[in-house]
Amino acid sequence: MFTEIMRYVLDLGPTVMLPIVIIIFSLILGMKLGDAFKSGIHIGIGFVGIGLVIGLMLDSIGPAAKAMAEAFDINLKVIDVGWPGSSPMTWASQIALIAIPIAIGVNILMLVTRLTRVVNVDIWNIWHMTFTGALVHIATGSYTFAILGVVVHAAFVYKLGDWFAKDTRDFFGLEGIAIPHGTSAYMGPIAVLVDTIIEKIPGLNRIHFSSDDVQKRFGAFGEPVTVGFIMGIVIGLLAGYELKAVLQLAVKTAAVMLLMPRVIKPIMDGLTPIARHARSKLQAKFGGQDFLIGLDPALLLGHTAVVSASLIFIPLTILVSVLVPGNQVLPFGDLATIGFFVAMAVAIHQGNLFRTLISGVIIMSITLWIATQTIGLHTQLAANAGALSNSGNLVASMDQGGSPITYLMVEALTLKNIAGIAVIGVIYGLGVFLTWRRARRFANEAMTEQKV
Repeated sequence: MFTEIMRYVLDLGPTVMLPIVIIIFSLILGMKLGDAFKSGIHIGIGFVGIGLVIGLMLDSIGPAAKAMAEAFDINLKVIDVGWPGSSPMTWASQIALIAIPIAIGVNILMLVTRLTRVVNVDIWNIWHMTFTGALVHIATGSYTFAILGVVVHAAFVYKLGDWFAKDTRDFFGLEGIAIPHGTSAYMGPIAVLVDTIIEKIPGLNRIHFSSDDVQKRFGAFGEPVTVGFIMGIVIGLLAGYELKAVLQLAVKTAAVMLLMPRVIKPIMDGLTPIARHARSKLQAKFGGQDFLIGLDPALLLGHTAVVSASLIFIPLTILVSVLVPGNQVLPFGDLATIGFFVAMAVAIHQGNLFRTLISGVIIMSITLWIATQTIGLHTQLAANAGALSNSGNLVASMDQGGSPITYLMVEALTLKNIAGIAVIGVIYGLGVFLTWRRARRFANEAMTEQKV
C-alpha cells in the first residue's frame, strides 16, 4: 500500500509534487491555510511556465542540435537521454522508494547536529541522490552500498547548499534559499577551481565581459532578446537550415531569453513569504541559526547571464563532444537545460562570461567523459526499468550520468578504473577543497562585518 502511494506521488511530477510538499511544509510551520495554498499554487504555476519554456527549447533546439551533428558528420553512437529520460528510470529502480526517507533522514540529522543550514523541501530532486544509489547497486550488487551511495550524495549536496549560499543570495537575489542539488550544485566546485587558477594568471585575470557589458556597448542590439535572436541564427546556420527555418528558430530563442526570467517570477512570489516565515520560525525554535530553504536549481535559469551562457553552450557542447578523447555520447536530451550545468559557475564568476566559457568547457568535457564511462551501468538501469525498446540500444545521460559524485562512488567501491578515479578524484577533490575554503572565508568576513 505504501509503495503504491509513493509511486502515485512520484508520478505526479515536480509541478504538482513540489506545491503539495510546500503547502504541507508551510502548514507545519504555522502559516495560514489560505496563504500556504496561494504560495504553493504560485510555485506550481512557475514550474509549469519553466516546463513550457524548456519544452520550447527542446522542440526547437533539439532538432537543430541533431541536424548540426549530421551536418558536421559527428558520429557519436550513444544519445544523451537527458534528465527527462534518466529520472523516470531512476524512480523505477529498486532503491528508489527507500531513497526518499533516507535523504530526508540525512537532512534532519545534519540539521539537528548543525552540520547544515539547508532544509530541503524539494523532494522530487532526491532522484539525483537515488541515481547514485541505483548505479552503485548495479555496479556492486550490494543494497547496503546502494544506501551508502544515497547517504554520501545527500550529505555532500546539503553542504554544497551551505557553501554556495552567498552566491545564491548575492548574485541571484534568492534570500534565504539554497540550491543543494542538481548539476548546478555539484559542478560548482569545478568553477571554483577554474576561478582560483585564472585569478593567479596575470593578464587573464583582468579579462571581463558579461551580458550587461554587451548591452551597454551595443544598446538595443545588446538586449537579451536580440542576443537570443542572434544565437538562434548562429545555431540555425550551423544546423544547415534554410532561411525560413533559421528565422523561426531565431525568434524562438529570442522568446526563451524574454520568457525564462518572467516565468521564474511566480515561483519567487510564492517562495518569498514561505521562506521568510520558515526562517523566522526555525530560527526562533533552534537558537537563531540562519536556515536556508533548499529548492530546485531551475530557479537559477531565469538570470539573463545564465540564459546567455545556455544558448552559447548549446553548439559549444556539441563541439566539445567531438574533441573529448574517447567520448561516445552525443549531447541531446540535456541541451535544452544546459543552463543547469553552468548556472552556479556564472555566479561564481560574477557574470563574467569569459571565465564561464572556460569553466563551462571543462565542466562539459568532464561530464561527457564520465557519461561515457557510465554507459554500461546506465543502460542496465534503463533495462531494469523496462525503458529499452531494443536490447541492443545503449543509454547515456549528461545530467547524473556524467556526475563526478556518482562516478567516484562507483569507482571507489569497484576499483575498475584506477587511472580514472585518480584523475577525476584529484581534480574534483581540489575543487571541493577550494569551495570549502572559499565558503569559510565568506563566513569569516561576515562575522567580521557583524562585529564592526
